[in-house]
Amino acid sequence: MSAAAEAVACCAPLAAPTLTQEEAGATAELFKALADPARVRIVNLLATSGEPVCACELYEPLGLAQPTVSHHLKKLTDAGLLEREQRGKWAYFSLQRDAVEKLAVVADLKGVCC
Repeated sequence: MSAAAEAVACCAPLAAPTLTQEEAGATAELFKALADPARVRIVNLLATSGEPVCACELYEPLGLAQPTVSHHLKKLTDAGLLEREQRGKWAYFSLQRDAVEKLAVVADLKGVCC
């Protein structure tokens, strides 16, 4: 299991009765990966695509240069949220479904009342 996958596996729901230091740290790392509007938009673009997306197809919709898009894709991949597939000289990205499902569970605060 990769370090990113381990971090995702260590997360606990925010509504859990208690969180260990390790669980809180792993959860914070996932949220840190999404703490940039461009990264949230990348996740949105990939979530609405039915197939892996070439990195080159993200420059125009994001309005960002190639090095910036690559930086954001690396951060999301390192966090375990994206899968990267090399096809010749092009890299294609898709959501890592297990990580996204885990993130949904972690962020689920339904039933928690103030």
